[in-house]
Amino acid sequence: MSSSDIFAGETIGTAVLILLGGGVCAAVTLKRSKALDAGWLAITFGWGFAVLTGAYIAHPSGAHLNPAVTIGLAMDGVTKWSDVPLYIGSQMLGAVIGATLVWVAYYGQFRAHLTDPEIVAETTGHEGIVDKSASPQAGPVLGVFSTGPEVRNVVQNLATEIIATAVLVLAILTQGLTKGLAVSGTGVLMTAFVVVGIGLSLGGPTGYAINPARDLGPRIVHALLPLPNKGGSDWGYAWIPVVGPLVGAALAAGIHKLAF
Repeated sequence: MSSSDIFAGETIGTAVLILLGGGVCAAVTLKRSKALDAGWLAITFGWGFAVLTGAYIAHPSGAHLNPAVTIGLAMDGVTKWSDVPLYIGSQMLGAVIGATLVWVAYYGQFRAHLTDPEIVAETTGHEGIVDKSASPQAGPVLGVFSTGPEVRNVVQNLATEIIATAVLVLAILTQGLTKGLAVSGTGVLMTAFVVVGIGLSLGGPTGYAINPARDLGPRIVHALLPLPNKGGSDWGYAWIPVVGPLVGAALAAGIHKLAF
């Protein structure tokens, strides 16, 4: 596998992953969207189909689309450690591109949502002056871009991300035990369903980042985009959806080596 295959596959595939995954979050969250309030089922299946689409597009690179998956595969001996920086760098670039495209696709809805008097009242003081002391840690559209906890407890939030990512990476690693599964393309479909299952079962506490690039890249975009009344990017929480998935991936690789 060439460096150009890795760069193109991971950048484009991750961009599509975030475009479709962030897109379903925008569709469910933003005012003037036809899918407003469609609910958690729409989000979980939307992310599952996002993984499916991005992974098929990124087939030439191995379709990691996730630094945690890359680390897990490297620890298992499937991916060369020398290729890991290129994989992760490409995934981060793709995540930034994908999140920016969500903003472009939903530009009118972002403006309608963030200029709504009810939203403005949450993020500004009287007379439209920003009141930083009243601003929430997470702004009113941060959930379109990245994850956040329902109950802010560092130990629980970190544990949730570790457990959920360990399930994902272990499911990917054990596909190699079934001859021809990855080659047939069925493995990609199975991984997409695993992501849906994780979202339905373990997504409630933190929003199931299970992918450092999926969370960090779009959070950076949220911080940089000229969105009115967007509120905070919750940088105090941002390390959890990065560290948790990486630890979970290492845990999954260890379990795979010991058990199989």
